[in-house]
Amino acid sequence: MRQFYGRGVCSGITIGRATVSGRERQPIRRVGVEDTVKELRRFEEAKKKAHAQLLEIYEKALREVGETNAEIFSIHMMMLEDEDYNESVISIIDTQKVNAEYAVDVTGENFARMFASMDDAYMRARQADVRDISSRIILCMGGREEKKRVMNDNSVVCAEDLSPSETVVLDKSKVSGFVTAKGSSNSHTAILARSLGIPAVIGVGEDFVGAVNDGDSIIVDGYDGKIFVNPDAETLEVYEQKRREDRHKKELLRSLKGKDNVTLDGTRINVYANIGSADSIGDVLYNDAGGIGLFRSEFLYLEKNDYPCEQQQFEVYKTVLESMAGKKVVIRTLDIGADKQAEYLCLENEENPALGLRGIRLCLSRPEIFKTQLRALYRASVYGNLAIMFPMITNKWELEKTLEICTLVKSELKECGIAYDETTEIGIMIETPAAAIISDVLAPMVDFFSIGTNDLTQYTLACDRQNPNLEEFCDTHHESLLRLIKFTSENARKNGAWTGICGDLAADTSLTETFIKMGVDELSVPASEVLKIRSVIRSLDVRL
Repeated sequence: MRQFYGRGVCSGITIGRATVSGRERQPIRRVGVEDTVKELRRFEEAKKKAHAQLLEIYEKALREVGETNAEIFSIHMMMLEDEDYNESVISIIDTQKVNAEYAVDVTGENFARMFASMDDAYMRARQADVRDISSRIILCMGGREEKKRVMNDNSVVCAEDLSPSETVVLDKSKVSGFVTAKGSSNSHTAILARSLGIPAVIGVGEDFVGAVNDGDSIIVDGYDGKIFVNPDAETLEVYEQKRREDRHKKELLRSLKGKDNVTLDGTRINVYANIGSADSIGDVLYNDAGGIGLFRSEFLYLEKNDYPCEQQQFEVYKTVLESMAGKKVVIRTLDIGADKQAEYLCLENEENPALGLRGIRLCLSRPEIFKTQLRALYRASVYGNLAIMFPMITNKWELEKTLEICTLVKSELKECGIAYDETTEIGIMIETPAAAIISDVLAPMVDFFSIGTNDLTQYTLACDRQNPNLEEFCDTHHESLLRLIKFTSENARKNGAWTGICGDLAADTSLTETFIKMGVDELSVPASEVLKIRSVIRSLDVRL
């Protein structure tokens, strides 16, 4: 047995037989030519064939994964006409007097290396796209179609990497999972895999492909990113049990997917998901969440050694919004401080960081960081249904100042001719007793409240939620906490705002009925809890 570790990009457990895949084309040779006009014509004809193939793949993707994810292949079609790319191919053919295949191959590798050298993870992932396009053009010049891999039932596709088009043309009725030695969680392939619901693990290492052969028994754990090749009897038994449990969850999904979150008496409530990165979108879609109630944007900062630039943030927000295809996405602005620290922010040591410079306080004290994030958010707003949420608001002037900066950012974007969605909702976290108590003052200024019960509990009860010795004193059902939640919800409703809960209590099924009776409009929970909450909601009768 050999074990590999990678990054799971779509959750699930599968046990199958390996199908090792690779590019089905001959090495590209450099051949001198006299008739460069003929080579240029071959290049143009190949591009036309490639365009026709991509159009066919686009239509297939449209049926299987929806318009947002199929848009990948529209982008590929546009890249066929990229001016810089085409100029490079033409120049190599003309100046070096070489065959068109070689010119395309060199150009593709040059562009791929250029993308690979970029700091932004999203842009680095584009190297797979340009290689995909170049390979397709070369195949078309050879008069050959891309070969389809013959697979048996329950195949786990194993490859060095998979292009987006390879992923789409797979016979999904026979594929139970895939594993790649390379790859990026930001790649189109990973996005497609999550949309298709195929358990997948990427980045398992360069020695993986050489260690697996067609027909090998293989276990893919898309939850923990583990791969077992030719597992021993004990490991196989453990994962067969995990797979049975996984299938049971999927049966629950099938029975509840598409159903409304409506009580027996007709009371409707939204059930959204909490996530920390774009990698989790697959779980959100797979578990049929109605939207994203909390996207923790601080992880964009915590994962880096320097400030993420506007473009880097924009690409992530855009990916999330597009992937959610019109469902609401609530993105919380930078919430660093307390237990979440980034060295490059150079925050001073604080005796009590939970009561220190954190959340909106940090953003207002460093407005340039804040404005950069807001610009990225508003730019991304045109790609989906965005709502922006501000953490740790405790008084009216903080919210007034925050809204002033939002207005300034929108004004600057408008002056630059950059589009943004004027209807983007604005909300705040209710995390302190102060915010809850003046919720009647704050509600007219926003579109929604989201109650962060983790912080609200610790600030209300004066219990450090990171201290295990205080567990018995940290009563999450404390009457004072429930009263603050009810008071906040009532004030929101009186002023035309909606209320959500995004802390751990949102997933506490013993309180689901209580929250609905309080008038809470939305519960945002870990994606894996969505169906459990839906099941409880549909069993309740909350008539008073």
